[in-house]
Amino acid sequence: MFPDASHELAGLVFALSMIAVVYTSLVALVQEDMKKLIAYSSVAHMAFVTAGLFAFNSQGIEGAIFVMLSHGVVSAALFLCVGVVYDRMHTREIAKYGGLVNRMPAYSLVFMVFTMASIGLPGTSGFVGEFLVMVGAYKASTWLVFVIATGVILGAAYMLWLYRKVVFGELTRHDLQSILDLTWKEKVVFAPMLLLVFWMGIYPNSFLDPLRAPVAKLVSQLERAPQQTADAR
Repeated sequence: MFPDASHELAGLVFALSMIAVVYTSLVALVQEDMKKLIAYSSVAHMAFVTAGLFAFNSQGIEGAIFVMLSHGVVSAALFLCVGVVYDRMHTREIAKYGGLVNRMPAYSLVFMVFTMASIGLPGTSGFVGEFLVMVGAYKASTWLVFVIATGVILGAAYMLWLYRKVVFGELTRHDLQSILDLTWKEKVVFAPMLLLVFWMGIYPNSFLDPLRAPVAKLVSQLERAPQQTADAR
């Protein structure tokens, strides 16, 4: 909507994006509540979106849109994963869990898929968008890519830490001994989300092809805007 202002303030947006990726990832690393950890990870992912949009090239903008689409599925699924165990145990504290794979194998598998998608494992929806954003951002600023890439590393750190603490280990807590695995209703809810995660990761062009024409038009408008402003002056 405001191409001139966007060009003028791109550096500020890049700086805020870098701060958001690193800061919120570090905050996520020290969370004791599963829901809060996933919420902070969402902020870090949205920093990828702003970085890609303000790169002002096709790869960056397409990647930003793809990240938004993927995150809408993955983040919702991760919150549902938290909701499943909260419904059974009425707590979101990470320390209250451990060894769930022994009692909830189906849940552990579903949780693992969405955890891998969140950290951008190739073959899942999370990889495609983040890769495109970094390709586009590299054309705008190498420092930007260097900093936001640390968000990928930190994202793997806090998400894998969460998964290990909740799912792996010995089932020592007595109140977890009788916890039930996913019901058929919960499996029905998760099934389309799992399908989308792999569909977007394996066949990304089915989502990217409809974006290419409008994104190319937007990029051409952004490229013309500074010249038009200079001519007007």
